Amino acid sequence: MRLADCHNVEDFRQLAKQRLPYPVFHYIDGAADDEITRRRNTAAFDDCDLIPNVLAGASKIDMGVTLMGRRMEMPLFLSPTALQRLFHWQGERAVARAAEKFGTFFGISSLATVSIEEIAALTSGPKMFQLYVHKDQGLNASLIERCKAAKFDALTLTVDTIVGGNRERCLRTGFTSPPRLTPSSAVSFAAHPGWTLNYLLREKFELPNLSGHVAEGSKTALSVADYFNTMLDQTLDWTAAERIARDWGGHFCLKGIMSVDDARRAADIGATAIMVSNHGGRQLDGSRAPFDQLAAIVDAVGDRLDVICDGGVRRGTHVLKALSVGAKACSGGRLYLYALAAGGQAGVERALTRLRDEIERDMRLMGVANVAGLTRANLAWR
Repeated sequence: MRLADCHNVEDFRQLAKQRLPYPVFHYIDGAADDEITRRRNTAAFDDCDLIPNVLAGASKIDMGVTLMGRRMEMPLFLSPTALQRLFHWQGERAVARAAEKFGTFFGISSLATVSIEEIAALTSGPKMFQLYVHKDQGLNASLIERCKAAKFDALTLTVDTIVGGNRERCLRTGFTSPPRLTPSSAVSFAAHPGWTLNYLLREKFELPNLSGHVAEGSKTALSVADYFNTMLDQTLDWTAAERIARDWGGHFCLKGIMSVDDARRAADIGATAIMVSNHGGRQLDGSRAPFDQLAAIVDAVGDRLDVICDGGVRRGTHVLKALSVGAKACSGGRLYLYALAAGGQAGVERALTRLRDEIERDMRLMGVANVAGLTRANLAWR
């Protein structure tokens, strides 16, 4: 299979599986427990049908939206995700360049493999930083100040990782950051010489945003669950979130909001956006899908902050359904991580091209010329 043969997210997934050692692929692909929520995140969109209007003369399509003060040329962006250097040697650089070409937001994680400063120098496009609150308060303060100096557009606080989810695929494969060789994983690394040579011979894997504060995950191999359980601040609460919002002083997003009550509290502490998200099903299995919760949350706070539907998006029609419910935009991680693993920057650009084309074509088929034309009137639930 070649990159040119990839026409949808599942195609990119299959090529990523072909090109990555199995511990790395299953880290992207896997989720918590029985992975019910991971599957439900996408299946939820199937319970809702689009009702098109015809003869609308929608020849010119404007799919742009304004999110957290920045114009996006498409209503879909690339969620911040960790450890991207493991999926392709270009890592976050590839994602940043691709997002800028398409005029959309992207984010880097506290556990990014490229520094805040380098990303800021690389792109002038809209960008967010995903903050994991560590026990080391000096590290937390440093990350916020560095993002201010680098003029990031938004700070996104992840609120659903107070402990690590039970990611059984990672337990079976022995996935760690950085990768740890085991007898079984060594066979897989050897069977993927392209990935292995790039990992060994190109710049050394590290987590530069944590440098000087945390060795775990960069110099000391650790599973993601163990990292969350040992390094992150498990006392994180609404008081701390409000303090972080105040310290940041700019557009502030909470990622991992799933209940109406929490959405209201997010607005009360001054958040300007929320990502309705269950961390791709990687934390609490059996939790609701973001799309299932979207209408109730939009009705509660949609006039107070930007509501983003994060997770499960695989098609342009999924984006249209979420926007019709009232989301300001959609976002996702796996949808571009598979493409990154499949072909680096070219892979991410191809994935974004396919999704943008789907959104544009489907808006024409729906008879709407701009995002404002998408309303609940063009939806029916089964």
